[in-house]
Amino acid sequence: MDVSLTLWVLTIVGLCALIAADFFIGRKPHDVSVKEAGIWTVVWIVLAALFGLGLLIFEGGRPAGEFFAGYITEKSLSVDNLFVFVLIMAKFAVPSKYQQRVLLVGVLIALVLRAIFIAAGAAIIASFSWVFYIFGAFLIWTAWKLIQEARADQEDEEYEENKLLKAAERRFGVADRYHGTKLWIQQNGKRVMTPMLVVMLAIGTTDVLFALDSIPAIFGLTQDPYIVFTANAFALMGLRQLYFLIGGLLRKLVHLSYGLSIILGFIGVKLVLHALHESGVHVPEISIPVSLGVICSVLVVTTITSLRASRKQAQAEAATGPADTPAKTDIDV
Repeated sequence: MDVSLTLWVLTIVGLCALIAADFFIGRKPHDVSVKEAGIWTVVWIVLAALFGLGLLIFEGGRPAGEFFAGYITEKSLSVDNLFVFVLIMAKFAVPSKYQQRVLLVGVLIALVLRAIFIAAGAAIIASFSWVFYIFGAFLIWTAWKLIQEARADQEDEEYEENKLLKAAERRFGVADRYHGTKLWIQQNGKRVMTPMLVVMLAIGTTDVLFALDSIPAIFGLTQDPYIVFTANAFALMGLRQLYFLIGGLLRKLVHLSYGLSIILGFIGVKLVLHALHESGVHVPEISIPVSLGVICSVLVVTTITSLRASRKQAQAEAATGPADTPAKTDIDV
């Protein structure tokens, strides 16, 4: 796509307006109901669909297909992020009425950081076509790693703070409790961070780790920076509502890692084939309609098999009784 500076500015202004409206509506701390989360999840999906239809009308089928393929891929990968978000919320004992504010600001931080990643990725791809080999190999390796982690079936995982977060805590200090939605307070004559700011930074910076595989994945579907950015933006902006909508269902998606590994492996192969084609090797390339079909089919099959497996496990536990689980302990903030 030949995207003008004016269109870039209008798009960013439009996204900022949507974020501001979302912030205004949810500005008062409250417990988010399933109904509220469901309504806003549908709203964000409809907005993404309308944007894709706009691309179809004004730019044609290929850009629209790339957007939908990228959006669905980023959305499915973002669901995996929610597992970590649950761990972060538990680690920092975030009160339920503040969780929607934490996610809103955390996702906004993640969107800004991803925009930087996308700009860097687009610049590298424009200068070095061989980077597709690296992206493809990395996605295939990530797919294999996901399978290994899924087979390990690790239970009771715990979030560990990254080095950046620990450095910020040492530098500024952290208050011993939440102070509403305040991010900074005066404590013993010193300005310190509140746990609210710490958990927001945890959400935002942790998403950068997920961007390491999701950004190469979407560049495997389209090399258009505009489509890459907008697909990421729409996928991330609906993530907060999705957290409250399917939070209780996350444990039932037992085969999600397998599905994501197939998708990442598939896109990795697609990238390698594209790199070979760019190098002058006559190999078949995977079209966007085929990519979109494979991604959607894998997600549907994964969801169905996950729900069936979860139902069988629940029936088995009901018949034999649940296994003993260790008592949970409170986590200090």
